[in-house]
Amino acid sequence: MADVQGKLVAVIMAGGMGTRFWPLSTRQKPKQFIDLFGGRSLLQMSFDRLKGLLPPERILVLTNAAHVALTREQLPELPEGHVIGEPVRRDTAAAASLAAVVVRRRFGDGIILTLTADHLIEPRELFQRNLISAAGQVAERDVFYTFGIKPAYPATAYGYLETGASVLDDGGIEHYELKQFREKPDAGTARTYFDSGRFLWNSGMFVWKAATILEEVRTWLPQHHEAISPLGAYDGSPGWQKALEAAFAAVPPISIDYGVMEKTARPLRCVASLFSWTDVGGWPAMQALLPHDAQGNAFRGNLKTLDSSGNLVFCETADEAVTLIGVEDLVVVRAGNRTLVARKSDVDRLRELGDA
Repeated sequence: MADVQGKLVAVIMAGGMGTRFWPLSTRQKPKQFIDLFGGRSLLQMSFDRLKGLLPPERILVLTNAAHVALTREQLPELPEGHVIGEPVRRDTAAAASLAAVVVRRRFGDGIILTLTADHLIEPRELFQRNLISAAGQVAERDVFYTFGIKPAYPATAYGYLETGASVLDDGGIEHYELKQFREKPDAGTARTYFDSGRFLWNSGMFVWKAATILEEVRTWLPQHHEAISPLGAYDGSPGWQKALEAAFAAVPPISIDYGVMEKTARPLRCVASLFSWTDVGGWPAMQALLPHDAQGNAFRGNLKTLDSSGNLVFCETADEAVTLIGVEDLVVVRAGNRTLVARKSDVDRLRELGDA
């Protein structure tokens, strides 16, 4: 374990805009920077999960250029230069390519843990055991790893991973061949996946060697490789920002899943993870994460109700008061001078309002 651990570099992807969490999440302060649970932000919790596994000197955060200062404020432990601001949003293929270039420049052919900044994962010890188990296989073999979550129900909001043969039982951590990625299904397809027992939810986290993922980017996304791979020579130099802006301007937005993982001929493997995982993707996900009153209303704040049930109420400050009378299945959110009121079935339409 010690040999593998010394090769690890964690890259936390924190570039999302969190539009589904308006009005609490805004372009100035997206979801990953917000304290949703009365303690630490989602980004800080992602960083905390690495404590005892990696020192801050081997952790990078990729975020939007506009949020570099906010990231440094929330994670003062990170050394200078370990928060990298993407000049424009180009999805995860560009971010993963940039991370690999920087890791190879600073750490050699390190093993990259590509992690998310907006999930709830616990317990930390089990999560770290899963990371080490996958990284150990990546160190020995030319493989890519991802982490699948055993589905609790036939969800339509998550992507899926179709597993193949079992390849390893590492002290109870099960490894499988990964046959293919599947995008978010309709309800009937999700039920088929769930009933088959072969499918896991896609957590969006990966483990790979820096050099290996760059080889695949060169094969499947040559435009990305041509634009981004030269950036290593500019790392830490006065020309870094100009070169970075030119590189990102030259590539189209595409996810690493679409661009590489669905096409690669390299072996794909998956850890069937047993840690608790929640994608805090929007307000409906908070229903199971907040306390409930006797009428099934999930809430944070000072809530009073009359003949109201199944609602979700969230106040940015815990002493704010909300009163509900004769309503069901609403989402009510108060944040600063902004308020959201929507039926649960319509709350995902926030995207239609743009910046709201």
